[in-house]
Amino acid sequence: MAAQLLLLLLPFLFHLSSAAQLYNIADYGAKPDGSDDSASQLAIAWTKACSSIVPATLLIPPGKFLVSQAWLQGPCRNNKILIVIKGIVMAPSSYTSNEQWIIFKRVNGLTISGGLLDGHGQALWSCKNSNSKCPEGATSLSIAYSNNVWIDRVSSVNSEQFHITIYRSSHVKVTRAVITAPFDSPNTDGIHIEESSDVEVKECRIGTGDDCISMGPGDSNVWIENVRCGPGHGISIGSLGSSSNQDGVKNVTVKNVQFTGTENGLRIKTWAKPSNAFAQQILFQNATMDNVKNPIIIDQNYCPDHLDCPNQSSGVQISDVTFRDVVGSSATNTAVKLDCSKSKPCEGIMLQNINLGYNGSSEAEMVCSNVHGGSSGVVIPPCCISK
Repeated sequence: MAAQLLLLLLPFLFHLSSAAQLYNIADYGAKPDGSDDSASQLAIAWTKACSSIVPATLLIPPGKFLVSQAWLQGPCRNNKILIVIKGIVMAPSSYTSNEQWIIFKRVNGLTISGGLLDGHGQALWSCKNSNSKCPEGATSLSIAYSNNVWIDRVSSVNSEQFHITIYRSSHVKVTRAVITAPFDSPNTDGIHIEESSDVEVKECRIGTGDDCISMGPGDSNVWIENVRCGPGHGISIGSLGSSSNQDGVKNVTVKNVQFTGTENGLRIKTWAKPSNAFAQQILFQNATMDNVKNPIIIDQNYCPDHLDCPNQSSGVQISDVTFRDVVGSSATNTAVKLDCSKSKPCEGIMLQNINLGYNGSSEAEMVCSNVHGGSSGVVIPPCCISK
C-alpha cells in the first residue's frame, strides 16, 4: 500500500520540485519609494534565485527602487531564472567611477522581462560637456560571459554611457526594447555587441546620442531586424582594427530597419592603421532613410584627433557586403560614401536597388575609392565601383 501511495504521489511531488521559486526583493526590505539603496536586497534575492535547484523568479515589484550597483554572477544551480521588473530601477543621480551599473556575469539561462532602467546620466553628461576630467561612465545593463539570455520589453533611459552591452556571450536575444537618451548625450550607444555569437536584436525602438546598435571585434552570426533608429549615429560595424591583432566580424544581417534624422544609416568603420581584422558576409536589406546625413557609408580612414594613425592605411579587409533595397532621403548631397583602404581595397561590395534622394530630388551623389564589386538598380550617378 505504501509503495502504491508513493507512486500516486510521485507526479505531484515532481510538480512541486519543478515549480519556480519566487523571490521578491520587497520581502527582503527593499523600499518602493526610492528612498534607500536596494542593492543589497537585490543581491540577496539573486543569490537565492541562483542557488535554487529548480527554476526561479526574481521579482522587482511596482514602485521606484534605487540601486547603487548590482553585480549578479553565476554560475547558477539552475538554468531557468526569470527576472520580472514591474517597477522602475534607478541609478544614483550623482555619477560614480563605476564602469557597470547592473551586470549579469557567467549565467546560463536567464530572461529579463519588462520594467524601466533609469541610468540618471545627466550629471555625467554635464561633466563631459564642461571639458572637465570625468569618468567614462557606467553601462546600464551588461551581459558578460553568459549564454541563453533573453531581454524582452525592457526600457532603458538616460544611461551614463552604453545602455545594453553583450560581451563574450552567445545565444542572446533582445526584443521589444525601448532605449532613449537625448541626441547630444555622449557615448550613449543603445546596444553594443562585442566578441559574441548568435545574437538577435528584433522589434526595438532606439534613439540615443551615439550608435543605435554597434558591433565590435569578434562578433559572428548577428541578426538585427525591425529596428527603428533615431536620433543617433545609426547601425554600425566597428570601429575595427584599433590594434594589429584583433578579431573580425562575420555573418551579420540587418534588415527591415528605419532611420530618422540620424548621423549615419548603415555604416562600417575601421581605423586607418595596420590590422589583421576583417568584416565579411554582411547583408543590409530593406532600409528606409528619412533625412539621414550618411545613409550608406564605409569609412576605412577613421582617425579620431589624428592620433596614432595619420598617413597610414587600414589593414582591415572588408569583403562580401551587400546593400539591398535602401530607399529614402539623404540630409547631404553624398548619399553613398565607400571610402575603402588603399592597401586592402573592399572586395565583393554589391549595391542593389538603391534609391536615395537629396533635398527633395533624386540628385544625390555617390563617392567611392578602392572598391571592387558590382551594382544594379542604383538611382545615384555616378556608380564608381570597379569589377
